[in-house]
Amino acid sequence: MATIGDIIVAAAINIITALVFLIAFGILRLQPVNDRVYFPKWYIKGLRTTPTASATYVRKFVNLDYRSYLKFFNWVPHALSMPQSELIDHAGLDSAVYLRIYLLGLKVFVPIFFFTWTILIPVNWTNNTLQQSKETYSQIDKLSISNIPHASPRFWAHVAMAYVVMIWTCFMLKKEYETVANMRFYFLQCEKHRPDQFTVLVKNVPTDDHESVSEIVDNFFIVNHHDNYLTHQVVCNANKLAKLVKKKQKKQNWLDYYQIKYSKKPSKRPMMKTGFLGLRGEKVDAIDFHKTEIEKLSNEVAEERKNVMNNPKCIMPVAFVSFKTRWGAAVCAQTQQARNPTLWLTEWAPEPRDVYWKNLSIPYVSLTVRRVIIGVAFFFLTFFYMIPIAFVQSLANIQGIEKVVPFLKPIINIKLIKSFVQGFLPGIVLKIFLMLLPKILMMMSKFEGFLSISRLERRCASRYYLFKFFNVFLGSIIAGAAFEQLNTFLNQPANKIPEIIGIAIPMKATFFITYIMVDGWSGTAGEILQLKHLVIYHLKNVLLVKTERDRERAMNPGSIGFNTGEPQIQFYFLIGLVYAVVTPLLLPFILVFFALAFVVYRHQVINVYNPKYESRAAFWPDIHGRVITALIISQILLMGLLSTKHAAASTPVLLALPVLTIGFHIYCKGRFEPAFTRYPLQEAINKDTLDRVTGPSLNLKGYLQNAYIHPNFKDDATDHDDGTDIIPTKRHARSLSGQAQSLSGPASDRGDHSGKA
Repeated sequence: MATIGDIIVAAAINIITALVFLIAFGILRLQPVNDRVYFPKWYIKGLRTTPTASATYVRKFVNLDYRSYLKFFNWVPHALSMPQSELIDHAGLDSAVYLRIYLLGLKVFVPIFFFTWTILIPVNWTNNTLQQSKETYSQIDKLSISNIPHASPRFWAHVAMAYVVMIWTCFMLKKEYETVANMRFYFLQCEKHRPDQFTVLVKNVPTDDHESVSEIVDNFFIVNHHDNYLTHQVVCNANKLAKLVKKKQKKQNWLDYYQIKYSKKPSKRPMMKTGFLGLRGEKVDAIDFHKTEIEKLSNEVAEERKNVMNNPKCIMPVAFVSFKTRWGAAVCAQTQQARNPTLWLTEWAPEPRDVYWKNLSIPYVSLTVRRVIIGVAFFFLTFFYMIPIAFVQSLANIQGIEKVVPFLKPIINIKLIKSFVQGFLPGIVLKIFLMLLPKILMMMSKFEGFLSISRLERRCASRYYLFKFFNVFLGSIIAGAAFEQLNTFLNQPANKIPEIIGIAIPMKATFFITYIMVDGWSGTAGEILQLKHLVIYHLKNVLLVKTERDRERAMNPGSIGFNTGEPQIQFYFLIGLVYAVVTPLLLPFILVFFALAFVVYRHQVINVYNPKYESRAAFWPDIHGRVITALIISQILLMGLLSTKHAAASTPVLLALPVLTIGFHIYCKGRFEPAFTRYPLQEAINKDTLDRVTGPSLNLKGYLQNAYIHPNFKDDATDHDDGTDIIPTKRHARSLSGQAQSLSGPASDRGDHSGKA
């Protein structure tokens, strides 16, 4: 059992580690050679240039201004000083609302911390129950509910505090839900034209042997949405074309490299060998060789493009249908289109960069089967991961190890080793076990058939949270309790086991304290250092970067990682709400995490991460639901714990807690969730009217007809205004040449936010 001394050692290790990371970041970010690693977002937006262009050779790599090192922590006030409106302008609503999750944690737990430490800590400490028992305990456990004697009237303090926690948490959740919903509506009203405002994704289009998919779609919407229908784009399966386009891009990159090399030294033409990795084969002129290869690949790409557009087997029963107004798109997206509810399925189209094209070809009838398969697979994945989790828990319990392997007792009883094993090792080992999990869960989500990257990440986040709840939380408590109280489990009758587990739940607080320090303190400080990205960027810059295009790819920071970051935050909500009444000592550790993470991720959002999409905070209902779930879990566990303490009188009072919480959730779901799943027709028509009155004239059809062009058709995309019908039509209600041209036209403006330097 970890002692206060062990926790102090672990805290010292993690505080020193976090400070080292923060100091290292403060120094490394000042070096010109690292500028693209720590400020890539400004380069992507074109608002920052390399600071070494006119510097001396040494100054291109090292900052020699000693005064700048005296203020290497000034990134903190800079990260906090950007107003929210400017932050939304710069990084998008998704990023701004994501940061509000950390603020929500502070708003919820700061008052709870003061209440519980003022009331519950004295109530718990002024008892001697654990001293009189035969159970293994530490000084930390004396601050928990475990130190209250059976059937004590002091349990009413914990019951009252459970109500305080529930009322305050629900109050903050409602306030934040309302704030985010208003932010979403304001963002929708203020944003400029975007293709997804006018476009609906239509799935499971019925097929006909005598008509093409494009003709069927065109005729259906002319008849049923004749006043609002504008244009459409059918979706093609172009996997082979994708390989050719990718190959051509690589050849073009090599050509750029050799041309730059030749321009620097015109007296000598660059040469290369055509064999394996350029090490074998005939020696040829590199520029001429790659020009020939690119020309050959261009012909192959053009031929394959024609094949895709003319082959009916490559056309999927899916289309992006655009309308003249937002009102028309809202009516179509939010209504049933046909008598058969499995045909002409409509939903709001994701923004173009959010579309996950590979899943558009999955038949509708197979989606249910796929999700059943993944549900079963996820169950077994969760179950088998219990093995390494149980192993991690064994590391946190020295007494349990001594009982199973007594020959290790002389080694593990060395004070430094014991403190390290109990206070630091469990958290870091668990972190390693969980590193591969997000990739597995993302693969499972893709197999399920979700059609946008945002939906994929939200699904992955949901499963990741469930996994952490069952394996990390419940697995830690159950496996740890069984291992720690092994003899008690074996020698006591079955009806005593629930009581033993009830006692062990607050005793597992020491493990979660170490987990918070490793994952929440050191891990968050390590996030800002970006050590992995720093090393990879410089390795690529030395070994792989040949052109400016390569350098841009090497510095690409990626996005904030919603599928892993959001479940991590929610897990801290779960731990905090469960242990707020049981072991209040844990709360300061969680507060440090929320405060540190808010500052760090605000800096990252402003300077580093570049969002892959903008969902307009569509994930907030998931955030709200998971906090509510954590609150209900904490209430149920408290009821179970008090039942083992023979506090029967408090049980009826506690039963009202989950009932009230569920009622609050139902209210919020009906009051606020529609704002995140539907677009009110009143808002849509107001925005359309505002555009007509104040907005600039826009050729909406020209803007939309190429908005959802498949990425594989963007290479060398040009406008074809010759009026040729690429897909032959039998109906003459409307020419489909515009839709055919959309398969080879240029991509439209995506309406990305511009930031301020």
